[in-house]
Amino acid sequence: MERIHSQDGTPIAAWHSGVGAPLVLVHGTTADHTVWTPVRVALERHFTVWTLDRRGRGSSGDAAAYALARESEDLAAVIDAIGGAVQVLGHSFGGLCALETALLTPHIGRLMLYEPTVLLGRQNWPAAADAQMQALLDAGRPEEALLFFLRDIVKIPPQELAAMQAEPNWPGRVAAAHTIRRELRAIDHYAFDPLRFRTLRTPTLLLRGGESLPPWPTVTETLHQALSNSQIVVLQGQHHTAIRTAPDLVVQKVITFFTETTSC
Repeated sequence: MERIHSQDGTPIAAWHSGVGAPLVLVHGTTADHTVWTPVRVALERHFTVWTLDRRGRGSSGDAAAYALARESEDLAAVIDAIGGAVQVLGHSFGGLCALETALLTPHIGRLMLYEPTVLLGRQNWPAAADAQMQALLDAGRPEEALLFFLRDIVKIPPQELAAMQAEPNWPGRVAAAHTIRRELRAIDHYAFDPLRFRTLRTPTLLLRGGESLPPWPTVTETLHQALSNSQIVVLQGQHHTAIRTAPDLVVQKVITFFTETTSC
């Protein structure tokens, strides 16, 4: 593990292992670098895999003020430190961070976005839910705040939620519960402007679950229309969490896309 300092001085913890071209994996809300464990070993046979803890969790630092722009600067700092053409896969909120990072650095060779949280004007985070989560955090009940988010906001099925609780990284998710509200607020305030990406030529694959509920199908199609060098791949029978539920399928799509010799 090494720490790479972002533009504002925040240290970002990053781990790398494997052989081949560099591939950076960017996790979503509530997670840390260990969320990639189901796919990491298989990917290490093809890539030098970099995983990181986004700011505010795990071994990374944080800052008093938060903004989505800082997250993108963090990722750009890691990519630029690696150097050369770096492949990037971002999931959920990590996908949004990766999308914005593509405008900050020329060192992204290819980009894969798995259901990035671009909600196209749809409010995702009601004030009442925000207040309830803050009350739980203020009361020193971070696990209840996390469960409230996953169960009542994300609507994760009970059996899948139980499986998440049994995983070794569950304590890390609980420890990062305080970051949920700020990330959801960032999503709500994010206004996707296709014109900002009109000159982006980075080959991009937009990954979505075949069983994913709205808004993911619309988000994926909107991004496809806005990004001039993109394609859509659907993970049949999957939802937002195929990294956990169908890791072999995700690995197959990642290897195929990032080892192609032609553009999208």
